Amino acid sequence: MPRLAAFPKAFLDGLCVDGSMSLRQWIDLAGGLDVEGLEFYSGFTDLKDERQWPAFRKLVEAQGRCIPMLCCSPDFSHPDPAFRACEVAREKRFIDMTVALGGQYCRVLSGQRRPEVKRQEGLNYVVECIQQCLPYAAERSVTLILENHYKDGFWQYPEFAQKMDIFCELLGRIEAPNFGVNYDPSNTILAGEDPLELLRRIKHRVVTMHASDRYLAEGTLDDLRREEDVLGYAQRLRHGEIGRGMNDYDAIFTELRAAGFDGWISIEDGVDGMEQLRGSVAFLRKKMRQYWPADG
Repeated sequence: MPRLAAFPKAFLDGLCVDGSMSLRQWIDLAGGLDVEGLEFYSGFTDLKDERQWPAFRKLVEAQGRCIPMLCCSPDFSHPDPAFRACEVAREKRFIDMTVALGGQYCRVLSGQRRPEVKRQEGLNYVVECIQQCLPYAAERSVTLILENHYKDGFWQYPEFAQKMDIFCELLGRIEAPNFGVNYDPSNTILAGEDPLELLRRIKHRVVTMHASDRYLAEGTLDDLRREEDVLGYAQRLRHGEIGRGMNDYDAIFTELRAAGFDGWISIEDGVDGMEQLRGSVAFLRKKMRQYWPADG
């Protein structure tokens, strides 16, 4: 059966920007959640000092949990070779961070969809960068997971490989035992595409999942796309409680179960606080028991 992790979506500003929450506080706060793991983000302020990485691992393991995944946002689509080289070096450091935290999966992205970078040019940049990272990750028993992403909250432009055809072409150009997909159904909706169509195309390469459920607080998806090139997420976009948004989790879990998926599902929702996050946990626990019953 897949295992469940939680990501502190509601507290990213406090953990990464203004310092209003420490990582120790988040770990303590998550102690009451019915999850086996906590997904970390490479941008947590408290992770800047690498000497502290083993201590945070011990704090989580003291709860009987682990840190299976590290969420990172490398920007491999930049036209400047020196910039890309720095991003590769950053990703390798994040791989080291993953190992120190006891994790197995480290996220990679394509990068930002800069207007001046053409499709094949950008694909070549991204493939080259990921292929530079893969041997380093393999030596450390880390699997790199490519997410069908919308946009990092600290980026100006949305994901270069946001659209399904580009994502699938990128995925098809990289074959390695320690390379797979972190599937996020909500991000496909934001691309104006069908998350189930994408899942059917890539399901045998999915090794982890971000469970999320998006909705629009106002306006339409077309309104959202007109606002894509502003810094961060558009204000009309909302993460909500899983099971109450646009995604069909019965259909999603049917596809994943048929593909033999048994990896980590990390909750990337609950922006309104812990009660919402607990609701997402309860919903996913029920669905996981339904589609991966204990008797197999």
